[in-house]
Amino acid sequence: MDDKITMIEDLPGVGPATAEKLRDAGFTTIEAIAVASPADLALNADVGESTASKIIIAARSAADVGGFETGDMVLERRKLVGKITTGCEAFDELLGKKGVETQAITEFYGEFGCGKTQIVHQLAVNVQLGAEHGGLDGSVIMIDTENTFRPERIAQMVAGTSKRTGEEYDPEEFLKNIHVARAYNSNHQILLAESASQLAQELKESGKPVRLLIVDSLTAHFRAEYVGRGTLADRQQKLNKHMHELLRFGDLHNAAIVVTNQVMSKPDAFFGDPTKPIGGHIVGHTATFRLYLRKSKGEKRIARLVDSPCLPEGEAVFSVTMEGLAE
Repeated sequence: MDDKITMIEDLPGVGPATAEKLRDAGFTTIEAIAVASPADLALNADVGESTASKIIIAARSAADVGGFETGDMVLERRKLVGKITTGCEAFDELLGKKGVETQAITEFYGEFGCGKTQIVHQLAVNVQLGAEHGGLDGSVIMIDTENTFRPERIAQMVAGTSKRTGEEYDPEEFLKNIHVARAYNSNHQILLAESASQLAQELKESGKPVRLLIVDSLTAHFRAEYVGRGTLADRQQKLNKHMHELLRFGDLHNAAIVVTNQVMSKPDAFFGDPTKPIGGHIVGHTATFRLYLRKSKGEKRIARLVDSPCLPEGEAVFSVTMEGLAE
């Protein structure tokens, strides 16, 4: 970062009053301003778009983001990407050997009872573990849209983790590092995603920085509120903006973004699986990794990697037990 510009007030065109407005809107760092759009900044800082563009250009220069770089530099930067174990070897193998990665959106979709919420509960536990046990020693932000978060389930999974790793863990400590917010509608959900950055900034120096952001489920409110073809364009536009906000959060805080998604049935599909995820191409293109979950016999579940920028398609079988995910 530029030696001269270390605070928002140092940016050209930003005085104390504008800096205060930006901080209130969630733009608490120079990096956050650097990846913002001029329209967003202009709206929140109460300045013109041309001034907003100048502020963003200066922030990009100071934060050293937004320029071209060579492939080897990208490879070096990719070494900072962390991975969170699922607690199941076959599942981790499917996701590139070590689990769910940071700076990416991982989407789990499937019908009810296929294990989506169980997976996000398990990841909320595992991310808090040390690197030697496949965690990132971080905390969790969870946006709960369907009232499915259960602290009792976390306690069961912590007990299972203690047994698996041979170390004694306190469920209370794990619950203290999970920050849950219930979203009551799609606008509230979008607002919570935007304010998550502020909470992550506060937790940055706490020793347990945010390394996982969960949205369970991504599409429930959008599906309920936008009914009929006439509202489809509006819904998709809002969903697109929301997902890009999540991706930006992952980049800024080196956090994993995990979202669950509902499905619909296509009655006109005569061949193959008629189950399709909600959100269409917008969600499909924005999610970095897409996994389709389906039920098998008893506790068994099957995860299929449908889309990834670097991994082959494949399947893994895992179990949902009282103590969490297992082989």
